[in-house]
Amino acid sequence: MAFLRTLLCAPRGRAGTSSVTRAVIRGVFAAVLLAAIAVPMHRVALAQSISAGDPIQEIRIEGTQRIEPDTVRSYMGVNPGDPFDAKAIDKALKNLFATGLFADVNFRRENSSLVVQVTENPIINRIAFEGNDRLDDDQLQTEIQLRPRVVYTQQRVQSDVKRLLDLYRRNGRFAATVDPKVIKLDQNRVDLVFEINEGDTTDIERIDFVGNKVFDDDDLRDVVITRESAWFRFLSNADTYDPDRLTVDKENLRKFYLEEGYADFRVVSAVAELSPDQEAFFITFTVEEGERYKLGKVDIKTTLKDLDPNSLWSEVQTGEGDWYNATLVDKSVQAIADRVGSLGYAFVDVRPRIKRDAKNHVLDLTYDIQEGPKVYVERIDITGNIRTQDKVIRREFRLAEGDAFSTAKMKRTEQRLRNLGFFEAVDIQTVPGSAPDKTVVKVKVAEQSTGELTFGAGFSTADGPLGNIGVRERNLLGKGQDLRLNFTLSGKRSQVDLSFTDPYFLDKDMSAGFDLFHRRFNDVHDDNYDLSQTGFGLRMGYDLTEYTRHTLGVRISADKISDVDKDLSEAIRDEKGYTLRTTWSSDITYDRRDNVADPRDGYFIGLSNSIISVRPDFTDEEFNLQSMVRGGYFYPVTDDVSIGFSAEAGYIAAPFGGSVRVTDAFTLGGQNLRGFESAGVGPRDADTHDALGGQFIFDGTLQASFPIGLPEEFNVRGRAFTDFGTLTGTDLISNVDVDDDASLRASAGVGLTWVSPFGPIAVDLAYPLLKEDYDKTEYFRFSVGTSF
Repeated sequence: MAFLRTLLCAPRGRAGTSSVTRAVIRGVFAAVLLAAIAVPMHRVALAQSISAGDPIQEIRIEGTQRIEPDTVRSYMGVNPGDPFDAKAIDKALKNLFATGLFADVNFRRENSSLVVQVTENPIINRIAFEGNDRLDDDQLQTEIQLRPRVVYTQQRVQSDVKRLLDLYRRNGRFAATVDPKVIKLDQNRVDLVFEINEGDTTDIERIDFVGNKVFDDDDLRDVVITRESAWFRFLSNADTYDPDRLTVDKENLRKFYLEEGYADFRVVSAVAELSPDQEAFFITFTVEEGERYKLGKVDIKTTLKDLDPNSLWSEVQTGEGDWYNATLVDKSVQAIADRVGSLGYAFVDVRPRIKRDAKNHVLDLTYDIQEGPKVYVERIDITGNIRTQDKVIRREFRLAEGDAFSTAKMKRTEQRLRNLGFFEAVDIQTVPGSAPDKTVVKVKVAEQSTGELTFGAGFSTADGPLGNIGVRERNLLGKGQDLRLNFTLSGKRSQVDLSFTDPYFLDKDMSAGFDLFHRRFNDVHDDNYDLSQTGFGLRMGYDLTEYTRHTLGVRISADKISDVDKDLSEAIRDEKGYTLRTTWSSDITYDRRDNVADPRDGYFIGLSNSIISVRPDFTDEEFNLQSMVRGGYFYPVTDDVSIGFSAEAGYIAAPFGGSVRVTDAFTLGGQNLRGFESAGVGPRDADTHDALGGQFIFDGTLQASFPIGLPEEFNVRGRAFTDFGTLTGTDLISNVDVDDDASLRASAGVGLTWVSPFGPIAVDLAYPLLKEDYDKTEYFRFSVGTSF
């Protein structure tokens, strides 16, 4: 620039530069300057011409490949006949970019035409993952939002990269990296490849607590679900860092201290520090325990008309002089609300009012029952269900949009959703609606795997060596349907089962399903004969009330008894050959258990009746009538210890002539009476000692379930039990001497169950306390492998 300034501004006659040279340079510089000014001047002129209000005669679209020009015009919001307006055209530009269909958009004016030049974003042809080992392709595909045949945009790719990184971090792999690669194809298509380096797991090296004086670090480490890394936790991920788990830990600490009476407790901070080598985390919880409080006066007050507070004391689980326990207070609030609601008060607000005496560390507690605001459900929003259809979740709701809001019904809804087994987490919250009397219910679920492919091998005292291959999908096509196929082969039996269940057949509140089966049993009940069964079954069920269900079914099977030893009881030899058996059944169950699979609280009672048609060798038809009543009650002594009592009684008879066959009679022993062999109790041939089964059965179990001190993630629980029962009665026509006694049998024992990744492993030791001389006992029962 100094040189140019010298050339342009030097006085005439200066040595070193002629006047001609200076004139040429000045001319060139002036031309360059005018050219530089010309572009913005042209743009200003174009803007002035656009804003001049001239009408647009034509909108011409250029550069489209898949998208129709009319589609582009429809997005713009500008039409022929509209004036050239800078603001309108700027808005049209933003509208086109907002569609996500275009990588670039340019506008220009040619006379009275508006030309739109677009460059389309490519279409994704295929999405692939490379380098992933710990997480399979299905898990990663579920996490991302991009799909084949969807428009590719850089913003969406970066969003999915973040989702994948978050997924790996939830699995404890903070060193994971994800690098998206684009492979260009013809026809404006691309393959998208996520190159993944999973890195090593980032374990928890140490968990420390600061500020705790009453409970030491070991006590509090048992409260949080995050665990320090240890060699024996190779089957668990609780020792990997997860921010969401840390949030749960803070709540667990708060709940623990509030249950122990520390009403002022708070978690000041929960800090996770990554080691310099990025291979481990150090977790530090800083807490303030505060003082421990006892309950002073406990009272119930209400302004509801005709409601007697004294009638509600049975629902209160807190008493004067007790240590303050926030969990018991919450349970009392819920119990009072449910009880008042059952009395016909639709809108109830129960609030625990606490008056604090900080000096004496006493809390006066009043359960204040008021008429709650009339609130109705405006809308139900469901999120997190990627695979499961919305209707599968909505049909479990006990209230619908427009209904009066009920806390009890929402609690029941959450329980039903958890019982589906489709979700690892269910969170239901309410937020204010569009009006004061409306609320929006937000349901957030986290799906878990519902498909099962099992290969099992093991041994049981009942069946000997066994193997199993099973395929099951409990949420078929996201519709909540259950399909299973199972193959089992053991030393004493082989079977193939195929079953299908639709819990809401034809979108009605009614389940329907079918079963196909072929089973073969060798040496039935240790007797020397074989039994094979081939057939099918149909079933349906529906709810009579919220907790009462009625199930109907029919089952047809062709049974064959073969390879009968000549030394067997005559009663068994008489049944050799084929039998066509048809069973019509009806079952009614009232179930208030907290969890059907592993009940800790609640009770159930059921009644079933069956009509069994028996046609020996496909000839004359005989009928048996069978009835069973069963029930159980479960009580949680503590959060970890529960006691359960269950029992059943049944009777089968042939009221229209004939007798109850051995294969139709009840059996007792083994799983339903530990301490005795399978079919080890009941009527028995006095000469051959073969089990003949019985017409009347009664059995029951009293059992306590408890942890045995191992870390919770081991899933090992112990139990102490006593079993009791009797089996008696036979009307066999054969000339057989029978040992039969209706005396009560009983046993007691202990056991362990480990829910391992390979299936449940159970060990029971039982000792018979009451028995008859001809009963067959079994002190040890063991099974390992998958559930057979």
